Amino acid sequence: MSLRFDHIAISAETLEEGVAAVQEALGVALAGGGQHPHMATHNRLMGLGDLYLEVIAADPSAPKPAWPRWFDLDSFSGPPRLTNWVAGCDDLEAAVAAAPPGIGVPVDLQRGDYRWRMAVPADGRLPFGGAFPALIQWQGALHPARSLPEAGVRLTRLEIAHPESEALRAALPLADPRVVIVPGAEKALAASFTTPHGVRQIR
Repeated sequence: MSLRFDHIAISAETLEEGVAAVQEALGVALAGGGQHPHMATHNRLMGLGDLYLEVIAADPSAPKPAWPRWFDLDSFSGPPRLTNWVAGCDDLEAAVAAAPPGIGVPVDLQRGDYRWRMAVPADGRLPFGGAFPALIQWQGALHPARSLPEAGVRLTRLEIAHPESEALRAALPLADPRVVIVPGAEKALAASFTTPHGVRQIR
């Protein structure tokens, strides 16, 4: 069972704060996005070629769900930052079975015409303190990376620092040269991009 890099997620207390932070960091406007009724969240997106960037926050206009929001958003505070990443697969059940404990159970989701299945942890917290990717299986041919306008931005490196870097690497069946796992005192994600304004980074 192999995984592929799908997208990165920047969490924010409010969507407006997250969008402003990313647009200031990259110098490029976000496009698209919408609401996730099941999780009471909303997002904005930016295409990165074969990947995309997602800014996500709790949706204040939606009733709070009876279960924890994904990406541990219920516990999020502070400035917008890169908190999570997502890996795609063709067989979500098989990927969940091969993943570390706590990856979650498959949930059917949709936003507009997009339909997907995602493994959502019962407590909202992904393995390795969120350093392990959320797992997604897209349904049908629609995928945000292919639908978003060209922004002239490409992710060149996603560095994942973690105190258990070797165990994380061993648990991750993904071969993408852009994803680099390094030792660190605590979990930390940093993404580097080429943009129309030069090389930029988001942490």
